[in-house]
Amino acid sequence: MKLTEIMKQRMAFSFEVFPPKTDKGMENLPGTLEHLCEWKPDYISCTYGAGGSNVGKNMEVCKLIQDAGTTPVTHFTVIGNTKEGIKEQLQNYLDNGVDHMLALRGDLPFGWTGTGGDFKYATDLVAFARKEFGDKFEIAVAGSPEGHITCRSLDADIAVLKQKQDNGADYIMTQLCWDMEQFKYWLDAIRQAGITMPVDVGIMPILDQAATINMALSRNGCVMPRELCEIISQNWIFPNPFVKDPFDADVEGKKAAFKEAGIEYTINQIAEYRAMGVDGIHLYALNKYKDVSEIIERSGMRTMV
Repeated sequence: MKLTEIMKQRMAFSFEVFPPKTDKGMENLPGTLEHLCEWKPDYISCTYGAGGSNVGKNMEVCKLIQDAGTTPVTHFTVIGNTKEGIKEQLQNYLDNGVDHMLALRGDLPFGWTGTGGDFKYATDLVAFARKEFGDKFEIAVAGSPEGHITCRSLDADIAVLKQKQDNGADYIMTQLCWDMEQFKYWLDAIRQAGITMPVDVGIMPILDQAATINMALSRNGCVMPRELCEIISQNWIFPNPFVKDPFDADVEGKKAAFKEAGIEYTINQIAEYRAMGVDGIHLYALNKYKDVSEIIERSGMRTMV
């Protein structure tokens, strides 16, 4: 069954993982996926390294997701990819039973000023995949509730999202967004613009100060609401959470307090999204299962899967 069909019937539930960079990480991943699949996710997506740097491991992870018992959704970018290369890679995914993809431009590697490939945008990739493969792929596309940081305005970004739909995309996976009022505004705005695709919301668990700040500012340009900023400030690790060896006397205590407050913040955010009637919850598992399992258990999400 297509994921969009599931979303018509109920709220979907899924995870995101990434290809580990180390052999040890790859050894641990099957066990992590097995634990994640105990929650019966509708799918697990796997990220795709900048410039296609992890494409080999991406396929390996997709196979592990299949072995764990759920649907793999591969991220796929245009970075460094030619038309022929894209066609060959997508056919390889189909040959290996992977027929769900998230079509992305992708984050430019450090020092790059363009994609280095035949396509500049995800809209091009969606159109190309539909032309070459018809309905063989179910295609998700990214949506940015606060607007993509490279787009001139939110209205322009929504117009691009509409073009992705017109080019054949099936549903939306949202980028990170903690500003719930902005999300509500965006959701109303895309519907008014004629975008009817289901909305699957990406949520990053708040577990670590440095990771939270980095995710918000390095790629996404996310607004950090006052409540989240207070959690960071109240548990601030001196001199700052990015220092390898901080001189704070209570480093471990602050890390633990931040994680507990962050988990509660994440649970409340999930509740708000569910109350809005979104079509899916997509949890970034961060290649771990204990913390996300606690979030699922305490949030009551298990009742919808």
